[in-house]
Amino acid sequence: MSTGLPMTGTVPAPIAWRQMAAITAAAIAIFVALRMLPTGTNLSHMDFRSTGANSIEFCDPLNPQFISVVAVRSPVTMTLTADAAAPAAGQERHAVVTLKTGSGKAIAPADLMVTHTRLLHLLIVDPTLTDYQHVHPEPGVKPGEWRFAFTPLRGGTYRIFADFTPAATGRGLYASVDWELTTGVESPAPPDIEDRAGVVQRAGHRFSLVTHPQSLRAGQPMDLEFAIVRPDGGNVNLQPVMGAYAHLVAFDEGRNGFAHLHPIDRDPLLAPDARQPILKFKLTIPQAGRYAIWAQVNLGGEEAFVPFRVEVK
Repeated sequence: MSTGLPMTGTVPAPIAWRQMAAITAAAIAIFVALRMLPTGTNLSHMDFRSTGANSIEFCDPLNPQFISVVAVRSPVTMTLTADAAAPAAGQERHAVVTLKTGSGKAIAPADLMVTHTRLLHLLIVDPTLTDYQHVHPEPGVKPGEWRFAFTPLRGGTYRIFADFTPAATGRGLYASVDWELTTGVESPAPPDIEDRAGVVQRAGHRFSLVTHPQSLRAGQPMDLEFAIVRPDGGNVNLQPVMGAYAHLVAFDEGRNGFAHLHPIDRDPLLAPDARQPILKFKLTIPQAGRYAIWAQVNLGGEEAFVPFRVEVK
């Protein structure tokens, strides 16, 4: 018997419309609820834009370059507050760096991505480039504050480079600040033995850094080959550090910037040969001058920092 109502399939049209309305209302409610949930960062891509001809560029993590951090304008400001202890070489110091956008917005943990197992990396180097340390700050009491500790081996004005990736951009960004330690008593440089072949003896191992081409030129890509051997011919107990088996950091003599390099052409967590680990890197340096390249490795659970000197024509 006919009811006189139009049919949609086997469901009367009024019932079908009511179902569609209910589904639409439910979808809208879910959308609104999701929009109300915390989404992490409150910063946008525009918070990390710097205008002008002399502005820092976002760094592509797959194509690392030497970044002149000091000479360019960064969209992030970094300030430092140190403890009140009298500066002295060889004693642990505690400090806080504060990161803010150019408009004064705090950069908190939710605003950064984890890169190489950490949210924020601080690369700390002294004026002679003979004391380099890599530390990872922890969030402080206030948003934008990051606290850390390190032990300066020498006196002088240390420069601190911050290396981080904003969640809003997904691209590496940098900032820098100086820490005056002029009253510290200078300790002697580490007892490295570096010959002309670029070999350093440290921690019971021989470290070498070979460059290709051997004569380095500004603006030309270079290949770096970093190797480790034990004088007794035994296996090298090389373990990962920050998600890779080695990291290289290059500084220019004036500490205007740096390059943070990671092994190429291989899975970063694929163990190299145990008898003689060899790791390869690429780098392009835009300006001529003398540079210090520091290798950071984990040997049997102990981190070692190994310096090399190179000259770019």
